[in-house]
Order: sequence, then structure tokens, then C-alpha cells
Amino acid sequence: MNATEALSRLKEGNERFVTARSNDGDISSELREKTTKFGQQPYAVVISCSDSRVVPEHIFMTGIAELFVIRVAGNIVTDTQLASVVYAADHLKSPLVVVMGHTHCGAIDSTIKHAGHGCLCALTDPIAEAIGEETDDRTACKLNVEAGVSALKANAAVKGLIDAGVEVVGAIYDIETGKVEFL
Repeated sequence: MNATEALSRLKEGNERFVTARSNDGDISSELREKTTKFGQQPYAVVISCSDSRVVPEHIFMTGIAELFVIRVAGNIVTDTQLASVVYAADHLKSPLVVVMGHTHCGAIDSTIKHAGHGCLCALTDPIAEAIGEETDDRTACKLNVEAGVSALKANAAVKGLIDAGVEVVGAIYDIETGKVEFL
């Protein structure tokens, strides 16, 4: 599967989610056994927020071993997330990487309100750098996603993967409607 096919599959899954059609993602014991024996080959990597309302496997109506999900508050892209992306794209052959923010993000709200202190600065500092003085939630979310995409594309290892056909895209999930907008 190439990146275009992977993106189309994500869009189709999100449409099923938005319209509340059933999940046809495979979660069978047979698939668990198969992936245990032969490994995983997820068709997309998704960096998303750890917000409990943002569950990529549900949002895209996927089953076991279809997505390689990296969850961190504020969907920030730091060294750990970069390493996970490189692992998934290089070793697992995932052709698509999605940095997905969401509306009403608490980490972005905390950053806008300058509420990050102590260990929270590890989350809010990268967001603050991405959004600057922006105070609108949706605009800040988009700026943060764009910063994550840029950070990935600026990484030498990711550049090599892009040259080999991996695509990196941004997206915003609307927690009210369930719809994902790909940027």
C-alpha cells in the first residue's frame, strides 16, 4: 500500500465514524495470532494527543495492526516521537505519517493561558514555540500541527524516508463532529 492509498483508507474510516456506521476493523484472535507470529505492518503512523476523547483507532475505524499510534498530550513532536516515527516508517514500512491535533485541546489551552509550569513545560514549551501569541483555539491547533509536520520533515532520517515515498501530512480532528480535516 502506498501513502495515497493509506490516506484514502483513513478518510473512508473517518467517514464511517462520523456517520456512526459500524467498525469493520479486524480485532479477531486470528489476527492477533497472525501479527504475533509474522509481525505488524501498519499502513499509517498517527501522532495524536493523549486526550481520552481522541482515539485514532476509533476515529479511523481500524482494527489491530492497522495504525501505529503515538499519543502525547498536545500531539507535540519531540525526539521521542521522531524516533517512533522513524521506527514505524523504516522498520514497519508504514507509508503515511499523520500529525493529528484536535479541537478543544487542553494542552493548547494550558499553553494559551500560560498555565505550564514545572514538568508541564516539557509539553507546553514546544506548543508555545509553535503558536506564538495566538489565542484562538482552532488557529493554535493548526499552527501546532503544522509545526509538528515541519519538525518531521526537517529531520534527516525522515527526509530520507520521504525521498523513499513516505508522506507526512497534518490533520485536525473536531471532537464535536468527529470529522477529520486533512491539511
